Amino acid sequence: MPGGVAPLIRPADSRDLPVLTLLVEAYWKFERIKGFDPLRATNLLTDLFRAPDRGQIWIAQFDGQPAGYLLAVYLFSLEHGGLMAEIDEFFVTPEVRSRNIGGALLDEAIAAMAKRGITHLQLQLGANNPLGQRFYQKHGFEALSAYRLLHRSLRP
Repeated sequence: MPGGVAPLIRPADSRDLPVLTLLVEAYWKFERIKGFDPLRATNLLTDLFRAPDRGQIWIAQFDGQPAGYLLAVYLFSLEHGGLMAEIDEFFVTPEVRSRNIGGALLDEAIAAMAKRGITHLQLQLGANNPLGQRFYQKHGFEALSAYRLLHRSLRP
């Protein structure tokens, strides 16, 4: 690790809610995702902590400060032979990027998911994000060019 300081990566729990809510807000601002509501985010994160069969969150600290998080959700897939996961949100604060925090966070989450028996991991990535594409390819992800992501909101 450059500078000799390694990030601390660990599963998040409900005691991390205040920090996670701030990290989620920073991620949404960075990605220009509209509609952030801290109460709603806290309530949804609380729901996830109460139902660990739905997914898990890992949090990263660097030099004693919150540095990022990865939130994966679980679902059953007959095609993929059981429980699989999707990275729903993954964020490293801009001030500590390029210090392998994202790589360490992803590696820790992948190891934990594999140990749990997750058979497959997927994520969505913007088509115009070459840095993200290189990062994920470096970590063994492949683009599925024969597939298109389709989306439909079920909210009124």
